[in-house]
Amino acid sequence: MADSSPTVGELFKAKAVTVQQVDAAVEAYLTDLEASAFPIADGYVVDLDSAVAEHFGVSLLVSDEEANTDLKRGAVRTAILLARAQKV
Repeated sequence: MADSSPTVGELFKAKAVTVQQVDAAVEAYLTDLEASAFPIADGYVVDLDSAVAEHFGVSLLVSDEEANTDLKRGAVRTAILLARAQKV
């Protein structure tokens, strides 16, 4: 059975998640690479660590100390937008 939880990107398109909330999630992850349940919108959380871990390339990029910070932010943002949000 397919997962019926919306992605953060779907919530963003529906205007249930703002740019500021996505930015805050990205910064929270980059501040703490083991960050887990993050309140992304009213009634929803996203597991930041799992979101990034699901994308091997993003995990590698984030762990590369020489990688460009803006590139890391963009990759983490994409992983978060693709992640499934869980209703709380």
